This record gives sequence, structure tokens and C-alpha cells, in this order.
Amino acid sequence: MKRLALVGMTALVSGLSAQALAADLPYPSDPAPTTYSDPVAAARFDWTGAYVGGNVGWGWGNFENSGAADTEANGVQGGVHAGYNYMITPNFLAGVEADFQLSDLSDTGTLGGVTAETSSDWNASIRGRLGFTFDRFLVYGAGGLAVADQSLKVGGSSDDATAIGWTLGGGVEGAVTNNITARLEYVHQNFGSEDFNISGTQYQSELDDNIVRFGMSYKF
Repeated sequence: MKRLALVGMTALVSGLSAQALAADLPYPSDPAPTTYSDPVAAARFDWTGAYVGGNVGWGWGNFENSGAADTEANGVQGGVHAGYNYMITPNFLAGVEADFQLSDLSDTGTLGGVTAETSSDWNASIRGRLGFTFDRFLVYGAGGLAVADQSLKVGGSSDDATAIGWTLGGGVEGAVTNNITARLEYVHQNFGSEDFNISGTQYQSELDDNIVRFGMSYKF
């Protein structure tokens, strides 16, 4: 009996010691909960702001002359532009733009033995712009006031006029970087009829022209 009691006491002490040792051992910490979040969407390109730039293209026009031969002319045009855009909604844009172009429109025609030379060396415009944006891509229409010089030369004498008319067109534009944009546009201009007095004879000339041009702008 004494031996059995001793064996029992030994087993009890061993069990308690094992439990105490186990209680002192460090337990592995629970893994941190995994969290999931949607990737941050890239910010849309903001077209709002002022810009300046230059452009070059090809123009062609018709001079309808009363009392002299009608003429047609075409040539290179190039110039500068500046404007301001404002985003009305995330996809809808309104703006205003002014431009000045040097042109090379000149042609000569003969009617009834009388030779007439018509030309226009520059044109300018102030246009409103409305456009729809697809992030970094813009489709727009533009229209407004146009101004150009006109010259009519008949029989060695000439007269000049500054013609005022209207312009309408549209184009596409894309953001190359956050500050540089590139565009391709079509412009139609109509300047109505202008009177010319050459050596006491009255003439009338009406100019309308078209321009396709490529341009680049710096957005501030």
C-alpha cells in the first residue's frame, strides 16, 4: 500500500509539473486579419485652365469677284493660338480661343481681257468651344468671329480691305502629357462681300476658305 501511494503521488506531481511548464510556454499569436481594398482609381485628366500653342496646315479658298474673274487659291497657313477651357461636368467642356494665322492665298484670273489678282495674307478669329471629353481625349466644335485681309489688283492698280465674317469648325485633341496637348482640326471661314475702288471703278469680292491644320498647346 505504501508503495502504491508513493507511485500515485509521483504521478500527480509529474502531471502538475507538466501543466505548469506548458502554461509558461509562449503561444503563437493569431495571424493578423487580412483586409482587402479596391485599388485607387487613377485621377481623370483635368482640361480646365489656360493654354497657348502653335499650328500649321493647308488652306484653300474661293474669291468670287463682281466685275472681274473669279479665282481660287490654296497654300500653307500657320500661326498661334491661346485660350481657356473650363470643365462644366466631368465630361463636358466649354472654352474660348483666339488665333492669328499667316496665309498664302493668291491667284490670278482673266475675264474679258482684264486680269485680276486676288490675295489674302492673314486671318484671325475669336471662337467659342464646346467639347465632350473621354479622360485624356477631347472631341469639340468651335465657332465665332473671323477677320481677314483681302486685296484685289486689276490692271496694275489695287485696293485693300479688312473683311469681317464668321467661322465654324471642329476637331479632336489629346493630352500627350499633363501639360502638352496635340490637336487636328478643320475650320471654315466666310467673309462676305467687300467693296473695292480701283482707278474709279467699283468691284466686289467675296472670300470663303477652308483650313485643315495640326497644332500643339501648352496647358498651364
